[in-house]
Amino acid sequence: MDGKNHEDDVVKAKTSSLSVYCYANPGQACPAQPSPTDSLHFFTSVTQLFKSILIISVPEMESLRFHDGNITDLIDSRILGLRSDITHSLQVHSSMVRRLFLERELEGHRGCVNAVAWNSEGSLLISGSDDTQINIWSYSSRKLLHSIETGHSTNIFCTKFVPETSDELVVSGAGDAEVRLFNLSRLSGRGLDENMITPSAIFQCHTRRVKKLAVEVGNPNVVWSASEDGTLRQHDFREGASCPPAGSSHQECRNILLDLRWGAKKSLADPPKQSLALKSCDLSFTRPHLLLVGGSDAFARLYDRRMLPPLSSSEKKLPPPPCVSYFCPMHLSDRGRSSIHLTHVAFSPNSEEVLLSYSGEHVYLMDVNPATGSSMRYTVGDITKLTSFAPILNGVELQQSFPRVCSNGSSKGHVAARLDKCRKLIQFAGKSLKGETSSYDGIEACNEVLDGHGHEIGPSLMLECLCIRAALLLKRKWKNDVHMAIRDCYRARKINSSSLKALLCMSEALFQLGKHKEALDFAFAAQTLAPSDSEVLEKVENIKNLIAAAEAEKNKTTNGGSNSEPRSARLLSLSDILYRSEANSDASQDGPRSEREDSDYDEELELDFETALPEDEGRDIESNVLHGSLNLRIHRRDDANMETGRANGSCESPASSCQNDKAPYEPEAVTDMKQRYVGHCNVGTDIKQASFLGQRGEYIASGSDDGRWFIWEKRTGRLVKILHGDDAVVNCIQCHPFDCVVATSGIDNTIKIWTPSASVPSSVAGGAAGPETSDVLDAMENNQRRLSQSREAIFRPFEILERFRMHEFAEGSLHPFECTQS
Repeated sequence: MDGKNHEDDVVKAKTSSLSVYCYANPGQACPAQPSPTDSLHFFTSVTQLFKSILIISVPEMESLRFHDGNITDLIDSRILGLRSDITHSLQVHSSMVRRLFLERELEGHRGCVNAVAWNSEGSLLISGSDDTQINIWSYSSRKLLHSIETGHSTNIFCTKFVPETSDELVVSGAGDAEVRLFNLSRLSGRGLDENMITPSAIFQCHTRRVKKLAVEVGNPNVVWSASEDGTLRQHDFREGASCPPAGSSHQECRNILLDLRWGAKKSLADPPKQSLALKSCDLSFTRPHLLLVGGSDAFARLYDRRMLPPLSSSEKKLPPPPCVSYFCPMHLSDRGRSSIHLTHVAFSPNSEEVLLSYSGEHVYLMDVNPATGSSMRYTVGDITKLTSFAPILNGVELQQSFPRVCSNGSSKGHVAARLDKCRKLIQFAGKSLKGETSSYDGIEACNEVLDGHGHEIGPSLMLECLCIRAALLLKRKWKNDVHMAIRDCYRARKINSSSLKALLCMSEALFQLGKHKEALDFAFAAQTLAPSDSEVLEKVENIKNLIAAAEAEKNKTTNGGSNSEPRSARLLSLSDILYRSEANSDASQDGPRSEREDSDYDEELELDFETALPEDEGRDIESNVLHGSLNLRIHRRDDANMETGRANGSCESPASSCQNDKAPYEPEAVTDMKQRYVGHCNVGTDIKQASFLGQRGEYIASGSDDGRWFIWEKRTGRLVKILHGDDAVVNCIQCHPFDCVVATSGIDNTIKIWTPSASVPSSVAGGAAGPETSDVLDAMENNQRRLSQSREAIFRPFEILERFRMHEFAEGSLHPFECTQS
């Protein structure tokens, strides 16, 4: 090897490993740029550092399972030029993820930090807060560089650097429905206290909160904003410094790229009728013409910007434009609940996958192109087919179940070792089913087999593992575990339609869902296979008895045996209005929808409130009582929509009502999930993010309402790390573009910087001082209980409202609605 080329390779190795060197030597200054003369010495020290990291006992290595290889071997491969993607592999290696630890808290905000984002080079971090300030932080020094008084009147929810502007232009969106542009060069020469600068542009076109901004790599002129008013707007800085122009109304602004004010779907089978309050959007990094949006229903939508109609104004509501693809887990597509909505959507670094985070639900991964991935597309008929008994399933055995034949003895030996490992994991999962270990551990073992080695094991092992995982999911009973069990049973029956275990598990799953007749079909099918099996006979009798009891109760109600007072006579208290009751168990949550839930969605309400606080009144500090007056105006959203429609000469919904004379609505095909990530809780805020970590996106991270943030292995869904990141809620998680560094924020007024600096690799807090595994399981169990129980409506003005005595309202004049923190 040529000496000069070798030195250049080492320089590259040193540059990518600087952060690791700094983490290991916190008392020493990090060199700004390596020089060829000391490169070999530096690389030797880094290699020794990683070797010292990996000097652990064999049991520890087995428990950590660094599936992505030995880190020293990866570094050696990069130096030898054997692999070109080593730098990406090193950024978020599993050994470094397990050492993540809180390095620094950045202090500078005076309120909740709702947004954090890195610049393209990773040298700067920007943040936005409830204090209406934008802060710019230095990555190298971890210090505050600039603090901008934005002039927003309410909470900032999103902020970004504008690309290709030398990081001089930054943009923000807030609860005051405004998007503001700032030029940081105007702060040159000023101190931190001199933070008032005039916005370079103000866009006031939206009518509701701006929740997310998107920028395009290489485009310094345009920013996109997603708002709860149902529109995604395109702001071109070259067209003016304000919008609407002076003397014009916001309805005249012709910058709506995506009008979804008639875009929300109640379920897959229903046409769009409601306004889709947008919560999140993202542009593809590799194909920026692809636009992903998510909002107040269960469906994420992928659009091709090149195929959208010309920019429009808000003077007239338009039917939603056709999208490239819908994304939604199958079990969420027919719920018809307004409480199930998206809080964050994101493309993977290579734009081949999308990540969806749901309020009151879990995080899901899906393929952008199901034909090339492991996701599937489904229609309305597929949902019914999944839970309906058919003696012979239409389909072929899972071809990928058969092990691959290797061409040399060494490879065959490796495959044999992996198969032996899978058998041991399945045996371990079987012990969990008997209660010897936790259901969670058994499910994780099955995930490792099915998602990590599913292409290597044969059909018999796969069938056994699917049935065990289904049984464990039904035993654990976390939210929607029953639907995951149904998926496993369906896959198992595609391998062997006469599998007794698969039939029994399917019967139990449907039984938990309250689908007693369907459960009985599968139980009868199992009985024909094992007519003398006591377990099968008992299950059949139990289901028969429950069906008989349900029919008797139904007849009793029909005959007037339990008449309740008329609907119009019952009174609602303020708590009835503010709190929306949901089901209290998996059976009711996942079963048929109630009449109350349907009415909630069909007649959504808006509430406007005003407080009159004279200067001589206000809050009495000692009594903690707010004096003043409160005016409430409550109206149905549908009523306003109908009035607007009549004023515009249109009918109720351009997507449905105006097309009664046309062909019936045909639901679109939807892309289903390929992986689920569980353990966290997302109900308290609707800005909670789920993010890919690293340039290869091999790990998934999400904040949680319990003040923790969670990291999962993308491929298997296995939880690999849990850290305490906030005293209340972690909302934002952003990985550094090149280093193994993560910034998080939430309800606290600080930003946390996490680096792989823990002394001991761990799955928990960040070292030996972290909680034990049992504590982690307790935390996840608590989160699942919060997801499954009646949802708590968290409404900030409620502390004001509850101090006023409200009159009772006759039911029928008002319906419940729900509110969230942010």
